Amino acid sequence: MSFFATTGLTIFVLILFLGVFLNLFGLPGTVIIFLDVLLYSLFTGFEHVGLKIIFVLLVLSALAESVEFFWVASEPHLLSANSKGSVTVIALGALAGAVLLTPVFWGPGMWTGFLLGGLAAALTDQIIRQFRLKAPYRAINSVIFNTIGKNIAKGFIALCMIAVSLSRIYS
Repeated sequence: MSFFATTGLTIFVLILFLGVFLNLFGLPGTVIIFLDVLLYSLFTGFEHVGLKIIFVLLVLSALAESVEFFWVASEPHLLSANSKGSVTVIALGALAGAVLLTPVFWGPGMWTGFLLGGLAAALTDQIIRQFRLKAPYRAINSVIFNTIGKNIAKGFIALCMIAVSLSRIYS
């Protein structure tokens, strides 16, 4: 494999990680994953990932974003916005999860650990944040777990998208 092919594949995988990470903040990470795979396919001439897989990823991305849209529309917004410190905490949690699960489950463990570690860090950060607030200003526990549930659902779809794309690339 040439230097440029290796560099391109590395950038491709890093953008996949970015897509999973953005999902933890309610941003359209599945769209980033879809666009990343689409650009990879265009650069490689649809050699590994064909149009059928691209269509499946488009449907999964639309499903994930519509799940988030309807889930967010039905919940009250009582959670405080994530701060710069939260981003660091969630990033460290995601990296710790990836490091812990990679030796056990190899590649799938790395991706799953990244998502679960980030979710655990986000939940911990939000709980600590809520305890700092006075009782009338705290979010209801169901709101916190509703938000985590939405992130789990969207993260699972993102992991499925990554599994489909990487299985096609590495097969």
